[in-house]
Amino acid sequence: METSKVRRNVFCLLTVNQNVIPRPPVLPQDVASLIPPGRKAKRCTEEENRFGKVGDAWCFVSTDPETKLVHTYRLGKRSTATATAFMLDLKSRLGQRPQLTSDGLRSYLDAVETAFGSEVDYAMLVKIFSGEESGRERYSPSEFVESIPRIVTGNPNVRFICTSHAERNNLTIRMQMRRLTRLTNGFSKKWENLDAAFALHFGYYNLCRIHGTIRTTPAMEAGLTDHVWTIQELLEAGQERNNARAA
Repeated sequence: METSKVRRNVFCLLTVNQNVIPRPPVLPQDVASLIPPGRKAKRCTEEENRFGKVGDAWCFVSTDPETKLVHTYRLGKRSTATATAFMLDLKSRLGQRPQLTSDGLRSYLDAVETAFGSEVDYAMLVKIFSGEESGRERYSPSEFVESIPRIVTGNPNVRFICTSHAERNNLTIRMQMRRLTRLTNGFSKKWENLDAAFALHFGYYNLCRIHGTIRTTPAMEAGLTDHVWTIQELLEAGQERNNARAA
């Protein structure tokens, strides 16, 4: 997908599905030959959590605050390897020097350096919480104390060091994907199904859904298409892509 018309500021965020219990693939011989299917993270060994498609799955998401476009996503472990693959993919979709803002995940430091080098204006927004457990609801963070902007590379505009748009996109993802609903049996049992669900969601979000703020689709706002796609167009495009990969 050509994204040369995408605006300059890109915001990155991690979202997480904590309930994935996918069926894992065969791992490298020095790790294991097979892992029994259907394991939560707390029941996985260190090798399974590191290499297998089993346990918790994290989704790295990039979104543009002006066009609302989701440039790319990457489903994987909360690791430098996944963050690097995510950033390399993002770099391939941008046609100009971007400004990036991420949360405080340390994996981003090496990932951004590997993908962009010095050709980026990058800052982290590190949020500090009190750590008090009393009165905290389940799955909610403790009381927010402050956010600290940290310039990492280049000369990012301080006014644009913000993750609010990405946080709002996180809410949209959770509200529209049944697989991310907490404390239900709707979670994914297979990694491949979760990945497909994310692909379908972001395809619909970018190409078919009218965004309430910009009054058009993110893809149209970014200049990537000239009309609102139908569901049929989206599915046909996905089928054509799969056929091209299989050829």
